[in-house]
Amino acid sequence: MGSLSVSTNALASPLATHRNKEKPADLNVRNVVLGDILFKTWYPSFYPEELVGRELERLFVCPWCFKYSKDLMPYLAHTKVCPLKHEGPPGRPIYSRDLHAIYEVDGEEHQLFAQNLSLFAKLFLDNKSIFFDVTSFNYYLLVHTPNSTSSPHLQVVGFFSKEKMSWDNNNLACILVFPPWQRKGLGKILMGVSYELSRRENRIGGPEKPLSELGRRGYMRFWEARVARAILELKAKRTLSVGKIAEVCWVLPEDVVATLKDMGVLTASKRADGAVVFNKARLRDYVSKRGLDLTPPVSEEGFLDEWMPGPEESEVSISKT
Repeated sequence: MGSLSVSTNALASPLATHRNKEKPADLNVRNVVLGDILFKTWYPSFYPEELVGRELERLFVCPWCFKYSKDLMPYLAHTKVCPLKHEGPPGRPIYSRDLHAIYEVDGEEHQLFAQNLSLFAKLFLDNKSIFFDVTSFNYYLLVHTPNSTSSPHLQVVGFFSKEKMSWDNNNLACILVFPPWQRKGLGKILMGVSYELSRRENRIGGPEKPLSELGRRGYMRFWEARVARAILELKAKRTLSVGKIAEVCWVLPEDVVATLKDMGVLTASKRADGAVVFNKARLRDYVSKRGLDLTPPVSEEGFLDEWMPGPEESEVSISKT
């Protein structure tokens, strides 16, 4: 059976609060058991019909390797001997901070794992493009690292995928925090790491577009904090260009402009050179009223290998580009 990868044309928000909108008959899997957690699915996936059937009430998925079974006993037998239960996720750890780590997994090197992960993720992602080859993607796993012996196993709680070569400078193709771990701010960690990857590659990028409405909301919250932090940290600047903000944030200029507009901090004034003008006091007020947390979601000290430093924050005069 060929490898299967899921990439997105519409990004699902890692903080999504919606549930499945499909009619029950449209779901080939209605519920999933991940480890010892049972929860409902949202969308159909592409599990082979000959293995799971056309409609299945409950699918059992290994929380370590994402191997799946429609029957309980084979599932229990597998989870007792799954090598990743003690070895941890495949790939290499690139980030560790507090109780979470990020593992980088090469889809070419770990094809079966990437395929099984993609099949599981599709249960919670809509409007995906399917590729029968995972070799052109890297997968970045968000792993919970318990600090007690009572729960010694590492648990994958989400991930994002990234094309190894993106002509559009996309730093993220697909992102998902699994439903039991949503609404805990974990999506920001994945987004933060994706932008650190851009910084390391020395190119400004962003998520694959178009975004879904839920994806746009999730990213807008992330961009608001990132852009506000950059502007407020650039002291004693009379003018700032969109290009400068983009350079400091490693956020695409069009995403910077969309964020400033969404925050309502742009003024009606325009300079002779066409530069957009924003009100810094209005920005501070927005941050205060919305309770934006300007703390970076990832720390440079948490990265385990050598990462390139960010661009120098030298003073510039802002124009629209």
